Amino acid sequence: MSVIIDQAAELRRMMERSNLPVQREVPAPVATRPRSRATVIAVTSGKGGVGKSNIAVNLAIKLASAHKDVVLLDADLGLANADVLCNIDLPSNLSHVISGRRELADVMVPAPGGFRLIGGASGLARMADLTDTDRQALIESLAALEESVDVILIDTGAGISPNVLSFTRAADHVLVVTTPEPTAITDAYAVIKVISRDAPDRPMSLLVNQAQRPSEGRTVYERIARVAKQFLSVVVLDAGFVLADPEVPAAVRRRTPFILASPRCGASQCIAQLAMRLERGVAPTHDGGGFFNRMNRWFRR
Repeated sequence: MSVIIDQAAELRRMMERSNLPVQREVPAPVATRPRSRATVIAVTSGKGGVGKSNIAVNLAIKLASAHKDVVLLDADLGLANADVLCNIDLPSNLSHVISGRRELADVMVPAPGGFRLIGGASGLARMADLTDTDRQALIESLAALEESVDVILIDTGAGISPNVLSFTRAADHVLVVTTPEPTAITDAYAVIKVISRDAPDRPMSLLVNQAQRPSEGRTVYERIARVAKQFLSVVVLDAGFVLADPEVPAAVRRRTPFILASPRCGASQCIAQLAMRLERGVAPTHDGGGFFNRMNRWFRR
């Protein structure tokens, strides 16, 4: 208990003062490692309302613009909203695949900007509640997809539920999204802590959304990275920041991804930087036979 208290106290102190910069480590370039399957990136957050789904949608568009075959899986089975952000009416979703009424190809729809979307299923908050047969059918469908595309982005739910961890523990890379709000920072650290213990070999990076200025984004990253290194012995990689931009809420109201509505705005330029960082530094880990095979093992525990 004293260790937990010490960590919380240190995080609060770092929120109240500036510190010397930490070493900003980045992953090895993707070009140095061969790829025979899709790169799988789980986009997650400690709390809701930090813009995680918006980041995932716009990142998918940016990656697709670089001639990548990109699929976004909305894996927030209880509060899925990627289709709303893209102004898409889904005739079917992931629940129909799980129930056997549709094949994965039937529910995967073209989305604005050139990626494909697998819509989430409202009302199925815990994938662990599925039967073994249902899980196996879903795993087999997704495993086939993994062999045929370049990038799979998974927009998980927020928090540390079993549903979220089932995806983050098996992805090639976990992108944790936070904002400069103290509660969001605390929850982001909690997610990093849980994931690092649940899957200690899983690379993680931190993206600071809604930063008022670049220096604020860098400061938040450095604070979390320092505490994680000191108390968890975990290296949190630097995914950069996305500036607070009035074009973002305006685009949400129009149900148009902001990178399409305002491609030259500050937030869109930040998404471009994020895509380049991920392109340079994220590659799949071949140990374990792929994301969905690894996830299948966890389901059976």
